[in-house]
Amino acid sequence: MNLNYIKPNAWSIIEEGFDPENVKSSESLFSIGNGAMGQRANFEETYSGPTFQGSYIAGVYYPDKTRVGWWKNGYPEYFAKVLNAPSWIGINVSINGEPLDLFNCKKVENFKRELNMKEGWLSRNFKATLNNGIEIQVNIKRFLSLELDEVGAISYSVTPLNQKVNVLFEPYLDSGITNEDSNWDDKFWNTTNVLKDEEQGFIEAHTMKTNFHTCTFMESHLFLNNKSLQLNSVVRKKSQFLSFMYEQDVKENETFTIHKYGGYTVDRNRPKNELITAAKNVLKQAAKLGFEELLMLQKKSWKAIWEMADITIEGDVKAQQGIRFNIFQLNQTYLGKDSQLNIGPKGFTGEKYGGSTYWDTEAYCIPFYMSTKDQQVAKSLLKYRYNHLDKAIENAEKLGFKNGAALYPMVTMNGEECHNEWEITFEEIHRNGAIAFAIFNYCRYTGDYSYIPEKGLEVLIAIARFWHQRANFSTAKNKYVILGVTGPNEYENNINNNFYTNYIAKWCINYTLENIEIIAKDFKADYDRIVDKTNISESELAQWKEVAENMYFPYSEELNIYLQQDGFLDKELITVADLDKSQRPINQKWSWDRILRSPYIKQADVLQGFYFFEDHFTTEELERHFNFYEPFTVHESSLSPCIHSIQAAKLGRMDQAYEFYLRTSRLDLDDYNHEVEEGLHITSMAGTWMSIVEGFGGMRVKNDMLSFETKIPKQWKSYSFKVNFRNNIIKVNVHQNETNFELLEGDELTILMNNKPIKVKKNNF
Repeated sequence: MNLNYIKPNAWSIIEEGFDPENVKSSESLFSIGNGAMGQRANFEETYSGPTFQGSYIAGVYYPDKTRVGWWKNGYPEYFAKVLNAPSWIGINVSINGEPLDLFNCKKVENFKRELNMKEGWLSRNFKATLNNGIEIQVNIKRFLSLELDEVGAISYSVTPLNQKVNVLFEPYLDSGITNEDSNWDDKFWNTTNVLKDEEQGFIEAHTMKTNFHTCTFMESHLFLNNKSLQLNSVVRKKSQFLSFMYEQDVKENETFTIHKYGGYTVDRNRPKNELITAAKNVLKQAAKLGFEELLMLQKKSWKAIWEMADITIEGDVKAQQGIRFNIFQLNQTYLGKDSQLNIGPKGFTGEKYGGSTYWDTEAYCIPFYMSTKDQQVAKSLLKYRYNHLDKAIENAEKLGFKNGAALYPMVTMNGEECHNEWEITFEEIHRNGAIAFAIFNYCRYTGDYSYIPEKGLEVLIAIARFWHQRANFSTAKNKYVILGVTGPNEYENNINNNFYTNYIAKWCINYTLENIEIIAKDFKADYDRIVDKTNISESELAQWKEVAENMYFPYSEELNIYLQQDGFLDKELITVADLDKSQRPINQKWSWDRILRSPYIKQADVLQGFYFFEDHFTTEELERHFNFYEPFTVHESSLSPCIHSIQAAKLGRMDQAYEFYLRTSRLDLDDYNHEVEEGLHITSMAGTWMSIVEGFGGMRVKNDMLSFETKIPKQWKSYSFKVNFRNNIIKVNVHQNETNFELLEGDELTILMNNKPIKVKKNNF
């Protein structure tokens, strides 16, 4: 299998030549989405080779019963699964009665697949010689509309090259689908209605248990040499399947084309008894516009996204392709239109991780959305957690916490914890800190404090209560300790006093106390409402303060560094450079027991704290900790290279920063972890954006101002990016010998450049 078969290109992901070994990987890499739905790049026609089918609807999931060897109190009852939804993309194709199947063709030539990121469409073109000797040229284009986000469109053309043939197109809907990652092989969908209405088809189905009602729909139009055809169809109808068969005799070098429109209406945003009516209206709009007009609207929509979100890199096409791929996939996954939705680590590209929400959103994604879109998009992500506060309190209660303490879930769809590995579910509690940090980060960046009195303080109080109860006093240390945790480094479980966890716990309590004071003074009505709702008291706040002021942090006087946890120096400290390469990746080569006893770090842990709280530490302190911990880091989490790239850039280690940048930006394109066929790493893609903007661009907020300390890799001639800072849109242009700024929206903005204030005026740079 060729792991580097994607062609370097600034605006497109391109595969040339057909190799069945690459099909499942390409199905991930060429995935498309529009925020409301998404799909892997499965072939429309029959494919009998190894494939991973996947169509997904945002917010639709199934609570798959937890499967563990030994049940423990507090385990979630289910793991939420993003569901492989009924498929609408299928078009069976037969030539003189022989099915078109690339896995069984005599020859496939000139195969090219392209994901055009600039314009938001997927194409596939090839010449096939069938076993019956017929040669055909096939051209396909597909996209999921941003304008009409319940519909997608396919143009599928067949041109016979060596003789007159009979072509059969059979567009179909299929609700008889399954998930590859089902725990118990449960039936996830119940099909209730298969309906044909003239040339339109509909399948109504609902999910078991969660009872999401959906209508999958389609309508097709046929053309010969671009002229519309009216053909009678033959209908095939089964309990979970509906198709229309259209036959046409096609002369040599003539082109027979089908335009298929399909998609989903869902009771998340439509009345469940009107799903077919809504589908008919959507199809009417799509058919009236037609494929080419819908495509023009698609190009216009993506142009508007790129106008703000694009990062340009001059002189390094692989780096350019990498960042655009990351930005493209983030926008395909989440556009901020629906505050009930969030960003799953695989987006719409696969089933791993259940399509659920992790702490990735708060730690990595919010900065991207704050800077490249209106601040309301980031605010929606904060509201998502506020809306789940009661569930977070319930989650904590199940583990024995009380008095309104909240533990936000590690993995969730609806606010309930649905992750069932004990070392994550019970121990990786630092996720609570990321929720609080996101509130702080949002207010710091946008200058919008209103969220805290309106909603945020209630979240902060519940989180502070959790940290207060989770810490206990150690008489031996005369300090408060937090025992039995897993830090961001998931290669250490059930350890004591993880520095990052203890540090963010202390910070959360202090940040909450600080905001209580502000709201008591400046937002009296909100303060009275919150006190009445939460029953906080001065004595409780004093107890919190006692914990925060006396939190224990493991420290080595000899090395002059904070220790990742109490026992870190007891390990056999062999660096990654001295680890036999045949043992990598250790998560695929070693037993879990061996990993847990090793010094190897999956992702930034102590350094995650230094990233979040950079201004709490000196550059010298960062350098000491980076020098010690990075050599033990195996970067086997997708979230690891970006943090290290940012910190290497801050330390002026540009070769290392660049190497980490390439690793994070091309993690999936070059399949570093040998797992891309399972889906893409969507949330870490926001870290790629951070690597450039915060790493090379050095963007921070200092003294309530936007600040830059720009650097540039030697491999690049220049790079540029835009950020929306408090409704001022500023473009940063970095060259090898200079940096300049353009204010594109707003009248005047004072920023810091290398800690010196400069005024940037519109059209003046």
